[in-house]
Amino acid sequence: MMHSASKTTTFYRRWRNPTKILNFLRFRKNFSTSKGTPEEVGPRPRERVDCVVIGAGVVGLAVARELSVNLKRQVLVIDSAPTFGTGTSSRNSEVIHAGIYYPPNSLKALFCVRGRELMYKYCEKHDIPHKQVGKLIVATGSSEIPKLDILMNRGIENGVNGLRMMEGYEAMKIEPELQCMKALLSPLSGIVDSHSLMLSFVGEAESYGTTFSYNSAVIGGHLEGNQICLHISDSKTLESWDGKSPLEPELILIPNFVVNSAGLSATSLAKQVNGMDSEVIPASYYARGCYFSLSNAKIPPFRHLIYPIPEDGGLGVHVTLDLSGLVKFGPDVEWIDGIDDASSFLNKFDYSVREDHVYRFYPEIRKYYPNLKDGSLEPGYTGIRPKLSGPKQGSVDFLIQGEEIHGVPGLVNLFGIESPGLTSSMAIAEHVAVRLSRL
Repeated sequence: MMHSASKTTTFYRRWRNPTKILNFLRFRKNFSTSKGTPEEVGPRPRERVDCVVIGAGVVGLAVARELSVNLKRQVLVIDSAPTFGTGTSSRNSEVIHAGIYYPPNSLKALFCVRGRELMYKYCEKHDIPHKQVGKLIVATGSSEIPKLDILMNRGIENGVNGLRMMEGYEAMKIEPELQCMKALLSPLSGIVDSHSLMLSFVGEAESYGTTFSYNSAVIGGHLEGNQICLHISDSKTLESWDGKSPLEPELILIPNFVVNSAGLSATSLAKQVNGMDSEVIPASYYARGCYFSLSNAKIPPFRHLIYPIPEDGGLGVHVTLDLSGLVKFGPDVEWIDGIDDASSFLNKFDYSVREDHVYRFYPEIRKYYPNLKDGSLEPGYTGIRPKLSGPKQGSVDFLIQGEEIHGVPGLVNLFGIESPGLTSSMAIAEHVAVRLSRL
């Protein structure tokens, strides 16, 4: 069912350039009279909109592009940051995953394989810098070889083509700096310039009428019957929140369709929607990971991505190449807690690199790169992964909730969108668009 409203169309056409919807609504409120509609007067301005995407990370941007370009819907993207992609989307390995690690028929497996196909096609069509460099997952000890066999069988079951098991000497022949007993070659793995990708998503979405409202935070909502109403605040107002007193919105949006793609704050946001069943909202965990770059390397020691056997909470400290030739190692896993809602909404996480972690990196890296010299690693950056499972709990699948789970028509929650979220972004967007087309 397609929704349309002349008021909504006018609203979007007037504000296609990135701006703050709050300023517009304040202007309307100041000049409202008692003859206006109930949505234009009262203690807080209210505005009906078509589609709202919360979060301007790579997944939110892919969703906005899909809804506006292919479904021709009027889309509003809201993010508390000054621009797009400031959270997990800009603090990751920038790897296009093949789809090896994830349980067959899981959302991670399905979306990764489909998303990888879509991303390579999109990057080719839109001249997004990328490279299909391939990956070697390595076993450095005999005890790891059975795990490598499991990964290969899982990848084959997931539909990943071209996988090949290599003896250590074969892998070390194509990567002379590598040391391993056996390796799994994944030729479909690659790297991408995530900023260029996101910028392209933004440009396409804007050209089809999507509005981007930065420095505006969705702080929660409430239900009026089965209709979700979103509470919006200026990010600066939220910065002064004490974390205890009730959050007071400056604006209420009433959307036909809303996608909670808030990443690190997705679960915190869902908990702030009054009237939603809290039992369906999963617990959230946060895993911080540091990256270190290889300094003084005129020629990169590797041509492929090099990954160890996966560890608890992540894929292990691996070798990532970027398109400029920089060699990065990471991320490690550091579980963090005590994150309050305000910090979550505003992405006020501690992104400082734990420089002392470098002493953990050297022995881990030397398991497969024994020639790594002391003092050759320098601090890079830190990312934080939104997870649905904690330490020693095992990996958990993406959680995509629709009305069939939480009972709220027109709401889709995207929870736990960690790796392979970048690779899966366009496939997730397809899935969300299918849900919208059924309304």
